[in-house]
Amino acid sequence: MVAVQSILPSPRRSRGLNHRDWADIGLPRMLDLLGVSPDMSADLFAEMMPFSLNDTTAGAENELQTVVIGGRDAVDFPLTIENSNYFRNLVKRAAAGDTSRRLVSELEAFLSDNTDGVWENSWVRFPRPVLGPYARRVFEHDLLSDKCKPEGPCRKDRDRFVFTRNGEAQIRIPVSYLLKLALADVVDPSSGTHPAITAAGERFMNHFLNDNTSPETFSFYPVLLTRSSRMGKGIARETLKRFLLCQLLTIYANRRFRLQERGQRVVIYFAPNTHHRQKRLNDLISDSFYRELYMSPCLCGWNQGEEKHRYMGLCHQVLSRSQLNAISKLREAGIITRNLVVLPSVSNISLANNGTHISLGSRRLTALMADSASGFGPGEEKYLGDLVIKIVEHFLPLFVGTYSAAPYRLDFWDFHPEKLLGFLPHELDFTHLRMLWRRWKKKARLKVLGHPVTPFGPRMLDRWISRLFCLQGDFVQDFRLMDYFVALMSTCESPALDGCLHNEGRLKQDLTDFGVFDTAMPMYLLYRLRDHQSMGFSGFEGRYYSLFENMMNDMGSAASLQTLITALAYHYILKGQVHHADIPDDPVVESERRQIFFGSAIGIPTFYVHRETRNRFMKHILSRTARIRLSRRYPGYLRVYNMEYRRALLSLLREDGAHLIGSMGLDDTVRDLADRVASPPPNGASERLTKGILDQAGVKRPMSLSGGEFNTHAERYYRETLRLRHFREALDLLEQDFRNLDAYAILRRDIYPDVLLHVMENGCIGNFLERVRADLLREEIDETDLTRLIHLTLLSLHSDLQFNEARCNL
Repeated sequence: MVAVQSILPSPRRSRGLNHRDWADIGLPRMLDLLGVSPDMSADLFAEMMPFSLNDTTAGAENELQTVVIGGRDAVDFPLTIENSNYFRNLVKRAAAGDTSRRLVSELEAFLSDNTDGVWENSWVRFPRPVLGPYARRVFEHDLLSDKCKPEGPCRKDRDRFVFTRNGEAQIRIPVSYLLKLALADVVDPSSGTHPAITAAGERFMNHFLNDNTSPETFSFYPVLLTRSSRMGKGIARETLKRFLLCQLLTIYANRRFRLQERGQRVVIYFAPNTHHRQKRLNDLISDSFYRELYMSPCLCGWNQGEEKHRYMGLCHQVLSRSQLNAISKLREAGIITRNLVVLPSVSNISLANNGTHISLGSRRLTALMADSASGFGPGEEKYLGDLVIKIVEHFLPLFVGTYSAAPYRLDFWDFHPEKLLGFLPHELDFTHLRMLWRRWKKKARLKVLGHPVTPFGPRMLDRWISRLFCLQGDFVQDFRLMDYFVALMSTCESPALDGCLHNEGRLKQDLTDFGVFDTAMPMYLLYRLRDHQSMGFSGFEGRYYSLFENMMNDMGSAASLQTLITALAYHYILKGQVHHADIPDDPVVESERRQIFFGSAIGIPTFYVHRETRNRFMKHILSRTARIRLSRRYPGYLRVYNMEYRRALLSLLREDGAHLIGSMGLDDTVRDLADRVASPPPNGASERLTKGILDQAGVKRPMSLSGGEFNTHAERYYRETLRLRHFREALDLLEQDFRNLDAYAILRRDIYPDVLLHVMENGCIGNFLERVRADLLREEIDETDLTRLIHLTLLSLHSDLQFNEARCNL
C-alpha cells in the first residue's frame, strides 16, 4: 500500500507548527479528507463537521459517594482505626508524653461523636460462605497478582481482604468492589440464571472500577447522539440506568451478604464534595495512614491491581506535596505577606471529590485515524485537538453552576489562602491569582472598619473575631472545582496545547522539576484530548462537571451543549477563522481565559482582561460583551461582568453556530441555556441544589447556617432526598423499557420471549415494576422480586447495548 502524504508539513519544529503551512497546505487537505468545501452551502458544511449530527458518540464516567451506616462496633471503618497499630502507637506515645494527648482525644472524639452512624468510604466485612460459587471464583481470580496469569501467585496483600474472626472465614472489601461481587452473585449460572443474563452481567462487570477513593462506573456502551435520541439525553439515560443498577446491587448486597443483619447498611449516591468528616480526620492522621484507610486497593478494573494501587499512592503523595509547594507561590505572588501561616495537612483529600466526565468521539475522525493510508495521523489529531481545546475553554463558564454544581459554605476561619486557594497557584498566573483573591475577599465581605482582614490562625481567636465583626465567610456554588487540581498551567518553555506531539510529556517533566506534578500521572485539563492510539477513538473528555440535580435535563442538556461547542470549534478551524496563533501558547494568555472559569465557580461577578491581550479569539468574544469599561484599579485592564460574558457566548453560539444548531436539532438546548444564564438565574443547577439543601434545613439563605451546618445538611440531602429523586427518575425510564421488552416478546424478537419466560412465570412483565416500586424505594422488596428486577434491568441494558452498538457501527 502506498502511504498517503501527511496533511501537516514535515519536519515539525520543536516549538510548534508553521501555521502558514497549515493554512496553505494542511487545511485544504483536511477539507478534502472530510469531503467538504468552503463553497458548499452552510447547512451541508455544518452537517459534515466532526462532532455534528450522527457523527458523535458519547460515554460517561461517574464517581459516586459511598457510606456505610451502622454502629461503631459493627462498621469496618471505626474498627479498622481502633485496631490499627497507628492508633495503638499513638495512645502509647501520648501516655509516655512523646506526643500530644490532644491528638489522641480528638481522634477518639471523631470515633465517638458520630451520632448518625454514617461512616464515609468505609469498607464492609461479611461471612465468606455467603458468596455463591460464581462470585467466589470471580473473587479468587481478582486476588491474583496478575489476572492474565491464572496459575500465578496471589496478591501480597491478600490478607487485607480474607481473614478469620471467631473461627469464621470473612471477607473485607471496599464498596466499589462489593458492587462487582454482588453482580457476579446475582447472575450466577449455577442458581438457574438464564445464560443471556449471565453473559450481560459478565460484560458489565468490567465497568465497575475504582482507583481513587470513591466507586466509579463508566458507560456500558457508547451512545450515538442523534435527533431521535434527543442528543445528549441519550447519554443521560444510559447514566441513569447504570446508577439504577448500582442501587439495586447495593440493596441486594445489604441483604444477600448479610450486611444489614450485622449492622452495616451501604448507601451509594452522587455527591460532589469530600465529606466534612473525612476532611476532619485528614487533619488528625498521617498521610500514610490516610492512604491505608481511603485509597482503593484496585481489586477490579486492572490486571495488576497492586501495581495500580502503588501508582495511586504516588498520585496522593504528589498532590499532597504539590499543595504544600503552592505556599511558596502564594508568597511570591504577594498573597501571603506574613510569616504566620496555617500549613495544609501533609495529606491531601482532593482525590476524594466526585464528578462526572463526559467523553465525546467523532466517527469521522476515528475512521480517518484507523485508516493508515488516510494521511491523518497522530500529528494531525494532536494539532487540531489542541486548538479545539483552546477554543472550547473560552466557553466553559457556561457550564459552571448552570448544569452542574457543588454548593459549599465557608466560614470566616476557612479563609486562609494557603488552604483555601488549594492548587490555584499552579493553575493561574500570579496576576490573575491576585485579582481573583482580592475579588473573592470582597465578595465575602472580609473587612473590618474598611480594611481587608483574613483569619489569624488560632481557631478560638478567629471565631471571636467572626462574631465580634459579623464576618460570616462566603457561599460558593461549585467548590469541587476549587478543591481539585483540574488543569495544569503551561510553563514558558513547554506549552501544553501548541499542537505538537508529546508536548504534555515535556510540560509534565518541567512541572516535576518544580515539585508540582509527576511524569507518571495523566495530563490534567478541563477538556482533554482522547487520542485514538490510547483510547481506540478520537475525541475529547469534559472533566468540569460536578453534581447534576436532574440527570435528564441537566446532564442531557450539558452533553448536547458540549457537543455543539466542540463542533463549532471545528467549524471555526475548518473555515480558516481561528488558528493556533490567534490563541497564543503562553501561560499568561492561558491563565487569562481560565480565570473566568474559576471565578464562575466561586461566584465572583467580574474579571479583568488586558486591553492589549494577544488572544484574538478573546477579543472577538469581548467585542460582543456589554458593560465593559476600563478598570480604575488595574490600569490597562478591562473590567468585564461574568454574566455579560456568558450572554456574549450565547450570542456567539446562536450566530456562528446557527447552522449546526439547526442540523443537530438543538434549538431547545440553546433556549434552555438562555434561561439558565438569565439574571437572576432561577433555573441553574446551583440554585436548585441550594434550594433543596435549604428546604431540608428549614432556612431561606445559606448564610443563615454556619459552614459545618450547611455542609452537613448538604451531605444528608445528597444521601437521602437527591438519591431517591435520581432513583425515581431511573425507574421512570425502566418502566418504559419494560413495555418495550414486552412488545419484543410478543413479536418473538431475538432472545426476549425465552428470557422473559425464564424470569417471569407468565413471560410478561406487565405491572411488575408498579407492584414492587414502593417496596423497592423503601428497600423492603422481597429478595426473589429483587433478583427478578436486577435480571430484567440487565436484559434492558443488553437491549440498549445491542441497539446502540448497531447504530454506532453503521
